[in-house]
Amino acid sequence: MLGNLSLLDVAYNPLRFRYRIHASNLARRMKKEMTNKFIDDIPVSDHAMRVRKHFSEVIRCRIPVVYKRGDSDSDFPDDHLPRDCEVLVLPLSSDGIAINMLMSAMVWDTE
Repeated sequence: MLGNLSLLDVAYNPLRFRYRIHASNLARRMKKEMTNKFIDDIPVSDHAMRVRKHFSEVIRCRIPVVYKRGDSDSDFPDDHLPRDCEVLVLPLSSDGIAINMLMSAMVWDTE
């Protein structure tokens, strides 16, 4: 599971997300290493938009949020990733109030 975990720093004003650690299995499947990069650097704009929406929902709701992607809605070009996967994003806080980090876990039905 460790290769499926990412940690992201959360910045405010404006709200931005930077991969502190990008999941090695995800990097391999995407063919793109995102460690120390912002989600704005995701090469496929539709995918970046979906990731931003998911992470922003976690910040807004202040609870873990899981998405399941089915066969018909792959975000990745050239099928770098299987279409059937789930992504859980957890809010983390160093002071118990402000969310300053997110943990993301992605698993695929083929695993």
